[in-house]
Amino acid sequence: MAYTKRIVCFANSYKTGGSCIAGKDVDTGEWIRPVSDRPTEELSFFEYCYDGYKSPQLRDLIDVSLQKAVPHNHQTENHLINKERWVGQGTLSWDDLEQFRDQPDSLWANTDSTKGGGIYDCMSPQIAAKYDYSLALIRRKKLTVEVGSSTWDGRTKKTYRGRFKYKDITYSFKITDPVARAAYKNKDEGSTT
Repeated sequence: MAYTKRIVCFANSYKTGGSCIAGKDVDTGEWIRPVSDRPTEELSFFEYCYDGYKSPQLRDLIDVSLQKAVPHNHQTENHLINKERWVGQGTLSWDDLEQFRDQPDSLWANTDSTKGGGIYDCMSPQIAAKYDYSLALIRRKKLTVEVGSSTWDGRTKKTYRGRFKYKDITYSFKITDPVARAAYKNKDEGSTT
């Protein structure tokens, strides 16, 4: 049976073939990641747009129609979308943001890193199986954005990484948020704070 969750959007990022949207249920504070029934679970623009083809922005309050919870390994936050249009319900104020912050002891297992500058940005399926979450909203005073490039199949494209510390551990994650990437797309390679 379909149900509606009002979420505050905390993630709108690129995902293979589409986008990944995630936020917290305003009533329970639990993470909700709406997903499609496609193999990689990405959402198309027409599945997540609302109010005159608006794309979710960070802090937007959105009523999302869902069918059922579909946890996938440590991605316990996944819910299959219903084919109804999402409805915008305003924007969360900056003053109300703190109530949704997560404070985990550490972000992940801190054992594996990807090539190309990643620091503790991945983990094996065996290690991931020990976790019951895949999302966290944390507060950082300093974030360094590193603009680089990579070549794949003869094509060079810009890369963006966010470097920060959480509880004295340094992390470097790929930035997949389109708004953040657009802000740095005209920057030269190198670090920008």
